[in-house]
Amino acid sequence: MKSNYPHIFEPFTVRRMTMKNRIMMTPMGTNYGEQTGEMSFLHINYYELRAKGGTGLLMVENASVYSPQGSNGTTQLRIDQDNYIPRLFLLCEKVHKHGACIGIQINHAGASAVSTRIGMQPVSSSDVPSKEGGEIPCPLEKEEIYKIVKKYGEAAKRAQIAGFDCVEIHCGHSYLISQFLSPVMNKRTDEFGGSPENRARFAKLVIEEVRKQVGPFFPIFVRISADEFVEGGNTLEDTLEYLQYFEKEVDVFDVSAGLNQSIQFQIDANYLPDGWRSYMAKAVKEKYGKPCITMGNIRDPKVAEEILARGDADLIGMGRGLIADPDWCNKVEMGHEDDIRKCISCNVGCAGHRIGLNQPVRCTVNPAVNTGDDYKKRHVNKPCNVVVVGGGTAGLEAACTAAEVGCTTFLIEKEKELGGLSVKISKIPDKTRLADFPKYMIHRAQKLHNLFIFKGTEATVDMVKSLNPDIIVNSTGSGPTLPPIAGLHDRVDKDGSKVATVLKMIERREEYPEKMDGQKVVIIGGGAVGLDVMEFFTERGAECTIVDFLPVIGNGLDPVTKCDTAAKMKKYNVRQLTRTGLQEVCDDKFIVKLPDGTITDLPFDYGFICLGMRSNTPVIADLEKEYMDTDVEIVNIGDSKRARRIIEGTEEGRNILLTLEKHDFL
Repeated sequence: MKSNYPHIFEPFTVRRMTMKNRIMMTPMGTNYGEQTGEMSFLHINYYELRAKGGTGLLMVENASVYSPQGSNGTTQLRIDQDNYIPRLFLLCEKVHKHGACIGIQINHAGASAVSTRIGMQPVSSSDVPSKEGGEIPCPLEKEEIYKIVKKYGEAAKRAQIAGFDCVEIHCGHSYLISQFLSPVMNKRTDEFGGSPENRARFAKLVIEEVRKQVGPFFPIFVRISADEFVEGGNTLEDTLEYLQYFEKEVDVFDVSAGLNQSIQFQIDANYLPDGWRSYMAKAVKEKYGKPCITMGNIRDPKVAEEILARGDADLIGMGRGLIADPDWCNKVEMGHEDDIRKCISCNVGCAGHRIGLNQPVRCTVNPAVNTGDDYKKRHVNKPCNVVVVGGGTAGLEAACTAAEVGCTTFLIEKEKELGGLSVKISKIPDKTRLADFPKYMIHRAQKLHNLFIFKGTEATVDMVKSLNPDIIVNSTGSGPTLPPIAGLHDRVDKDGSKVATVLKMIERREEYPEKMDGQKVVIIGGGAVGLDVMEFFTERGAECTIVDFLPVIGNGLDPVTKCDTAAKMKKYNVRQLTRTGLQEVCDDKFIVKLPDGTITDLPFDYGFICLGMRSNTPVIADLEKEYMDTDVEIVNIGDSKRARRIIEGTEEGRNILLTLEKHDFL
């Protein structure tokens, strides 16, 4: 099957390292490390899974060259002392046995460090915070700069000793070297600031010191933010200019983008198309003749193949795509593309957990980031019937998992199609990528001979009883929250009414004008759903107002989505009313109460009620009554338990294994 993708599976050699294919796992923080900065065994399992899955090169997440000063992340790896070598050696040994190459990214966080974690004031090129509201760093003295240069070289040498095949120096994403390169942060007036040559001097010294330490045969990768997408920051043209000052010893450029304040272009927002950044790698490659890596929401192997075939880049970087499916390469190589569990770029379990909450990385579509499909090796030890009521993503995960370990499984879905709310939301233009998850789940379900699916069927107690269940899983989802507000229930989602929920908006999406200049849209609710509605209408030119009772719009969003929606609200001049409550719904206006107690009207051409979702459990009470005095267990999962995000439903669906264990079926 390699012949379908000859460029993806063509070996790639740089100096004395040869990759078996052109896919590189990009470095992404995980919070899987030990508090000491060592690799944990959980961490090693995580990387070994991706090596076993066929990845050509794994670039391990950034390791600190100088702790605590340069540390970034709650449990960041360290490579600033020799005692970290043995565990790193074990990692390399485990990865190499699967035929993969492995490198490690070395880094100093600079102003992106947090004083409460490192116990000191962060340092940087100047006294400019790395993001809005960030801590003011202390500008580095020249002696300190040269000391840090040495630290990079020593770290690279340790990487070589530990058995890594290459090393990557991080010069982007608002870390220390980036803070010297970017005119947004570098305000120095000495030989390390001002002109592009001066701003590039620190990077040049670091790269030269690394080459000095590792010798002529060890590949050096350099990651850059080719376009910072920040006002006053480096554009692609600026980057092409400053690279001349340190490109000599670079073997491969890892061409990324964005800074902290434009993180939606660094950790790609979900609406950005597969491979959207490849033009940047192409520009660097054409000017300097160096091999380049591109990345950016690349999920489809056809897109990866096209980028390589065009010569835009030499390697394809995949990060979140390999969190979602460690076996991406093997599945593509063997012709099992339909089995790929594609990342939907939601940024909830990865960026949201690690950056937003300092938690370990998880994944919305992959409930077993560290253990993979090991559960499939298990099998029921006696007959077991599982009945799942509701065919959304949570119900599908429960049904598939139960069937995969040998249960006779029945899935009942009242709609004509499976997938639930995910399918509906994916019909919003900027959310189309979301459809990849239910599509994968449906394909997975269709392959299971012991999973019987009833679509367009209302679950009743009598029907469930007829299937002789041992375990019942209720996963009937959620519906829009509609509180008892004057005028709301009389108007919302009614024929001819201008007031709608998001589900009715999706149903009517083809009816809205393409050009809505001057038309007023008012959205009650500033959570994820309300912001989806805002994006839909602002892009058509509507004047949007978004209202929320909370003090901020976008409460609880992951950092990428929060940054992206904030930028869009600024771009489109969205009026934001916080601490504001809905009092009454009229035909063409909402009556609201402002923070100071003032009652005011918000006229609209279209009004939307986006006050979140509430659980929908039409049959569970009857089932619980029917099976009250039996051994049959009823488990309520996903939104029907409590309206939340897809990630919780997926995890609870996989937890059917725990219920099977409890009843001694596994």
